[in-house]
Order: sequence, then C-alpha cells, then structure tokens
Amino acid sequence: METKIKIEGMDFYYGDFKALINVNMNIYSNQITAFIGPSGCGKSTFLRTLNRMNDFIEGTKTEGKVIFDGMDLYSKQIDPVELRRRIGMVFQRPNPFPKTIYENIVYGLKNNGVKKKEILDEIVEKTLKDVALYDEVKDKIHKSALALSGGQQQRLCIARAIAMQPDVIIMDEPTSALDPISTLKIEELLLDLKNKYTIIIVTHSMQQAARISDYTAFFLNGEVIEYDATNNIFSNPRDKRTEDYITGRFG
Repeated sequence: METKIKIEGMDFYYGDFKALINVNMNIYSNQITAFIGPSGCGKSTFLRTLNRMNDFIEGTKTEGKVIFDGMDLYSKQIDPVELRRRIGMVFQRPNPFPKTIYENIVYGLKNNGVKKKEILDEIVEKTLKDVALYDEVKDKIHKSALALSGGQQQRLCIARAIAMQPDVIIMDEPTSALDPISTLKIEELLLDLKNKYTIIIVTHSMQQAARISDYTAFFLNGEVIEYDATNNIFSNPRDKRTEDYITGRFG
C-alpha cells in the first residue's frame, strides 16, 4: 500500500513536558487509521501535529519528521494554511459557522478565490451528496446551519472539509457528542469516503475502531505501544498492555 504520511522519531513538548515520545508510523492512503488509548495518552496531541494545529499553542515544540507527499511538514518551505487545506480537520463537537448551510460549505472556497456562482453551486450539491445530507437539506440550503440536528451538523462539517478537496481528513472523536443513530450514519459515511480520502480518527470507542478502521494505533503515556492492522490489534495483540486496555483491565 502507498504511504500517505510517514512519521519518523517524533517527540512533542508542551513547555518542558514531553507529551509524545519517539513516535514512528506509516499512515496508508485510502485507509481509515484509528488512534485509541486512555484520556491524556497523547492521541489528540499527535493528531494535531499532522496539520500543525499545535502551532497555535504557545510554548510547544515538535522534533522529528512528518513526511507528507515527500515534504517534511515542519520545514520552512511549508505554508501551514495550504497544509490545512490538504489535511482537513473535523472536531469533536459539530462546529458549523453561524451562517447558512450553503455559506458554511463555500466559506473556504471563497477565501481561496473561488467566486463563480455556478462552480460554488456545483460543489455545494456534490459535497452534500458525498456526505449523504443533500436529500435531507436540499430545501433549506439557504437557511441557518445551526437549525440542523447534531448529526446533520457533523456531516455538514465533513462536507465543509471535503469541499476544499483535501488529501487527508483527520477527525478528533467526531461522534462522541452524537446519539447512536447519528454515530452509525457517520461511520457508514467514513467507510464510503475512504475510497476518495485517507482518514485518521481519534476515538474513545474501541468498538468504533474495530468496526471501521483498517489500522489501529494504541497510545499510552505519549508512546505508541502497538500499531498494526486493526484485526491483529483486537484479536492478537503483541503487547500485554494493548491486551489489557482492549479487554477493559484499565483505561
């Protein structure tokens, strides 16, 4: 399989505190990779290193390499804004802008100079169809996104991310604030979207990781204890700490 992102010897610091310790990992194209582990183990911190969202936190430092399409993400030649277009992010809680459904989707496009109404209209319809939301909202595209249900809002946020035509979508617990039916819809959507995108998801739900991911990394105290095909992690883990976590002995 093609490697989309290669992480080599990554350490990450919040001030003097070392939050990630010597992380090495290949993330593969058109696969869903899940990060699991107890709270505070470093999985969300690591996720945010992949599109440099941690740059916004004062006093942080990243060491090691993150190679994305042949370039080190932390080199001076990389434009973080362009990087975040190519590696789109969906957050834990749905965060639509207080604008119409239409304006949510075209917001980033307009900021990148796309002005033609026909192009914007076409992208709005296509992305809403891609996230299986079009039939539910086609009559209220010019109404407030805040009137949508939580599950619909999260699918809209995914549509907003893919409207920018990213290569990778990273997600920080995207279903933790949703009910089981909305969660199932998002999971079905992700399984469909991986045909077009590389998806990385942080999840507290081991059942979710087992259901939808191709690869799983188990984090503990800032280290990747084990990273393997999801089937192996859940049926035949190599490390006893992985086994203890997935069988509920701690965490």
